[in-house]
Amino acid sequence: MDLRSASWTDVRDAETDLAVVPVGSTEQHGPHAPLGTDIVTAEAVADAALEEFDREVVRAPPIPVGIAEEHRQFPGTMWVSPETFRNYVSEVVASLAHHGFDRVVLVNGHGGNVDALREVGARVTREGTAYAVPFTWFEAVGEHSSDMGHGGPLETALLRHCEPELVDEDRIEAASAGAADGWGEWVSQTNLTYDTAEFSDNGVVGDPTEGTEGRGEALLELASESLVRLLEAVAERDISRPPNRE
Repeated sequence: MDLRSASWTDVRDAETDLAVVPVGSTEQHGPHAPLGTDIVTAEAVADAALEEFDREVVRAPPIPVGIAEEHRQFPGTMWVSPETFRNYVSEVVASLAHHGFDRVVLVNGHGGNVDALREVGARVTREGTAYAVPFTWFEAVGEHSSDMGHGGPLETALLRHCEPELVDEDRIEAASAGAADGWGEWVSQTNLTYDTAEFSDNGVVGDPTEGTEGRGEALLELASESLVRLLEAVAERDISRPPNRE
């Protein structure tokens, strides 16, 4: 059930306590990919999984702005502070729980959100508001995960498969030419950089020419299968908190 198209009476009559919230970001993804890449990919994975999952699930609207100040030198990028983001997501989860949807999976498409979403899950779960867990799609695609950059092969591939009209194919070669090989500048296991513009001329990390439509199809299948397994586990889990040890 998609909350954007459901009526309140539809929601009242829903026979589930499980909800999915796509979480993304509005930020640069190089000259070839849209600012909404992380929203598009999170929604695509969530929707593909819900098509395969055999139980009713409430699908919330996406959260479109995340923790992305590291891209601030690139026009169009939006961001909120980690504190604002954590509070906002926590209150979104709380509003779902208020209506009985107290098992929530946060389907994430942005690396900058990862730590904060884990903190949100811990907070709302320990407080007893709901049981919430984050799922980041590019961490759940097997050996492909090692190629995750930014506007690079994985995101470009998934866009080409799901929404190819959003990829500016005329700019792919330029995106590749200006891309960084890796994220940041590392010395003694320490990243010396804080902003993407310090190490990438055009905001891209990784080679987007390697992001074929066929690879995108495989990524969507892998990510959605992983999410289905997670939804099954969350739906069946005993979400009561363990008692104090004596």
